[in-house]
Amino acid sequence: MSFSLNFIQFCFFELLMFVTINCYIDENCETIPTEIHVTKEEYDEMGSLVRSCSGEVSVNKCEGICNSQVQPSVVTATGFLKECFCCKENYLRERLVTLTHCYDADGLRLEDEDRAIMEVRLREPAECKCYKCGDYSR
Repeated sequence: MSFSLNFIQFCFFELLMFVTINCYIDENCETIPTEIHVTKEEYDEMGSLVRSCSGEVSVNKCEGICNSQVQPSVVTATGFLKECFCCKENYLRERLVTLTHCYDADGLRLEDEDRAIMEVRLREPAECKCYKCGDYSR
């Protein structure tokens, strides 16, 4: 009986190692370009809308697969050891984008040079990698 139980435990361990090793091969968290629609409104000191500008902007985003695993554990209270990883930004960069479709409070397109465009500051991922989920300390 002891031999068959040891053999089953050994087989389970080997299967777990095989699955874990194969999962690590598939990890691919990366920075990829995407396009988003941005709208920014400008208000005067009284809170009235002065103008609204919008446009399509090319930005980077993080996307991909990170390895996570759950395995039995006699040490943890739940009986399982969980290691979860998420694809997140490693570095952010700040840049200015130009919105070229600007309208006044009545919805009329603005044509004068000073008000027809708006520059907006945004932050985007410059590099992405896998981080332990819930780790906000960085």
